[in-house]
Amino acid sequence: MRTFGRTLQRTGVLQVDSVNVLQRAHYMPLFSRMGPYDPALLTRAAEKAPRRLVEYWAHVQALMPVELWPVMQHRMDYYRAQRGKWWQDVDDDLAQRLLAEVSARGPSTARELDDGAPRDKQHWGWNWSEAKKALDFLYMCGDLAVAGRNGQFEVVYDVPERVIPAGVLALPTPTPAEADLELVRRAAASHGVATLRCLADYYRMKTEQVRPAVDVLVEEGVLEPVTIEGWSRPAYLHRDARRPRKVEARAFLSPFDPVVWLRERTERLFDFHYRIEIYTPAHKRVHGYYVLPFLLRDEIVARLDLKADRKEGLLLVRSAWAEDGAPDDTAEELAAELGVLAGWLGLDSVVVEHRGDLAPQVAVALAR
Repeated sequence: MRTFGRTLQRTGVLQVDSVNVLQRAHYMPLFSRMGPYDPALLTRAAEKAPRRLVEYWAHVQALMPVELWPVMQHRMDYYRAQRGKWWQDVDDDLAQRLLAEVSARGPSTARELDDGAPRDKQHWGWNWSEAKKALDFLYMCGDLAVAGRNGQFEVVYDVPERVIPAGVLALPTPTPAEADLELVRRAAASHGVATLRCLADYYRMKTEQVRPAVDVLVEEGVLEPVTIEGWSRPAYLHRDARRPRKVEARAFLSPFDPVVWLRERTERLFDFHYRIEIYTPAHKRVHGYYVLPFLLRDEIVARLDLKADRKEGLLLVRSAWAEDGAPDDTAEELAAELGVLAGWLGLDSVVVEHRGDLAPQVAVALAR
């Protein structure tokens, strides 16, 4: 639990995504940093009292420390004025009726509340009912909070008073400048070293919000202006960042891991060009549907398209590709980490399909 707490504090936010081809996105970054942990730890932290995490639009949809609820108040006010994230046609009367119903009945999903409400046929990505759109608007405004998710990964909504600890709700709302400073402070601690663009992306802020906060943190001695070989932009080093003499990391990185969130940063740090291909037509994919970069020591040395076949108890390696300059022990290290991942997911064995230049070596290493 102590390791879990330290990892959460260091990472700050965990992106939530519905894709479950391997494991839900918010569980994976903790596995990458901790190894095989009990996922129930995260579920309890996000859904049981005393709640330590709560979902909000902190990066995109993400689990964030619950104490950030008042810090996000200005973001909530912004979405109220903008009438939500994507739709500006939410019916106010419907929203108020839904808020009253959730207040009265307790934790509820959109499916339980929409009662056959008409659905949006125009939006490219979602076939949301009018009730779901109104609930999402109320959530973005902070009138509702996410109490958890059910077995179908549906959002369960409730009023903040039954989700957020009373002590957090009682905290004063910081000024916009104070909120920006707190978010940049946390982003800087999570990144270690970062440009303004890196810091802005962590909590999805605007550069003009970040720059004054960085000036304050530099004046306080929290950040030190630095130059980094290969980076053209000014960067900032957090005073608590440490550069170990030796790095022994070995981890798969989810497509939604903070290390690869900002693709430009990933290319600068690792000389690694990465794009998720979930939304790319199958015949146009280069590496596969759900491709995870593989971090070995201090370099990203490979990428694998992975799938959990839960019915058959198999971890499928749909393809495996080596990066230029991958070390000689890449396949052996990959085989070892695939075994750890399969065990954590409760799968019996690993099967390698022969696609990608590294696949044959990984298959041999696994057999050995």
